[in-house]
Amino acid sequence: MEISDPRALRALAHPLRLDLIELLGTARTLTAAECARRLGSTQANCSYHLRQLAKYGYVEEGGVGEDAREHPWRLTDVRQSWSSMAPTAGDLERVFIQREADKVIAWQAARAGESSPWREAAFVTGATVPLTAAELDDLRARLADVLEPYIPRLTDPGTRPEGSRFVRVLLAGTPAATTEESAT
Repeated sequence: MEISDPRALRALAHPLRLDLIELLGTARTLTAAECARRLGSTQANCSYHLRQLAKYGYVEEGGVGEDAREHPWRLTDVRQSWSSMAPTAGDLERVFIQREADKVIAWQAARAGESSPWREAAFVTGATVPLTAAELDDLRARLADVLEPYIPRLTDPGTRPEGSRFVRVLLAGTPAATTEESAT
């Protein structure tokens, strides 16, 4: 889903709404009560934010639950993207980046309690390299291509290998501050 409406971008720029999107992406359908239990929130709070997400097309009701009073929710699309040039995109990106940074920091704090294969496989890395805008755009596309084979696993649990876990992957390519050396 390519998001261009400034109101839809603004609606997504809330940490709980991003948490709900991520949770529904991994759990497929959940009620507001189930979301609240998993996210440590309240049913009323999750219900309100799910309705706001539905208003902008991010989620939809997923049929009637076991109890007719239950209303499961599901994502309309496992992908959400937006242009950094879109109005209000900056607000969403700040919330998104802070949320992702918090998740990386939480992993670092919990890392010692994880099994050796997961501790060894997890990584945080960075590089500052000279690129043109066109090369940066190409790099973005190539990194997205690397993730592409794993995306169908979100909607088809049968394709998930035994022992798999949900893993957050944060990709960012941002120009560094201009220095005299890089300006030449």
